[in-house]
Amino acid sequence: MENESSAHGLDFEAPIVELENRISELRSFSESSEIDLSGQLEELQKKCEEKKKAIYSHLNPWQRVQIARHPQRPLTSDYIKGFVSDFLELHGDGAFRDDPAIVTGLGRIRGRKVMIVGHRKGKTNPEKVACNFGMPHPEGYRKAIKKMRLAEKFNIPIISFINTAGAFPGIEAEERGQAFVIAKNLQDMASLRVPVIAIVIGEGGSGGAIGIGVADRILMLEHSYYSVISPEGCAAILWKDASHAPRAAEILKLTSSDLLRFGIVDEVITEPNGGAHREHPEVLRRVEETILRHLDEIADIDPDQRKEQRFRKYMDIGRFADQQQQTLEDRG
Repeated sequence: MENESSAHGLDFEAPIVELENRISELRSFSESSEIDLSGQLEELQKKCEEKKKAIYSHLNPWQRVQIARHPQRPLTSDYIKGFVSDFLELHGDGAFRDDPAIVTGLGRIRGRKVMIVGHRKGKTNPEKVACNFGMPHPEGYRKAIKKMRLAEKFNIPIISFINTAGAFPGIEAEERGQAFVIAKNLQDMASLRVPVIAIVIGEGGSGGAIGIGVADRILMLEHSYYSVISPEGCAAILWKDASHAPRAAEILKLTSSDLLRFGIVDEVITEPNGGAHREHPEVLRRVEETILRHLDEIADIDPDQRKEQRFRKYMDIGRFADQQQQTLEDRG
């Protein structure tokens, strides 16, 4: 359903890719022939940036889902390598096995100790298969909460990177208590006494996402999505046909702008023109700075007060007032 070409990106990006290819060819020719084509290159670059802005400022929800899944989009491993120093990966759930679909470990962000928890999708085909395409088993969630409790013991803030289509729905996962383990994670994360920041960097699908996503602050990259179900899953349930995923994406209200408007996320991090997959260094810089800013804002809150605020935050999600009833109450 992604309608993408491995060589040329997403369908709606075709005009951008064409311009980028022309720029690359012209630059190569200029370097090999030693002919100064800087004027033509500058003009093409300007045209390319304008095209990116025109396309990316009018994206529909399904196109945003496609961007969230882009194969060149930065993954949890890129953020760890980009700004987490002295990273020490911690393995195992202490019960069954080490699930590679969840990565956990200690590190530092600009000298500040943090516990990193995140979904791991893998880059190469063998890595993707080994990581089950970022869909964790129950032992992955047990590993995550075990390491979060370790962070709580040593008063270390937790940073959670969310990027999954959902928890693995296979029989073996259900046999090992998938639903129960995720529910237990929600309960345990709600009671953590240390700061927790969660950031949706790509896909935020179903319980697989919120299983490591109960946090004091929830952040989203501009072209990520966060939803109770994937568009394909929703389409399969409502219309018995996954090809209706674009329609499902529209009605699910899963984009960052929708979720910010509903008060579910606390901040949307703007992506560089053309998406995060085109400017890794810049998006890593923006994410790092945003994480540190939110850590500074919540670091000194009393632990009991932090827990209460976190509880109230989630209790407020989904609240609504019946307009007719509200009108009658307003009239006295």
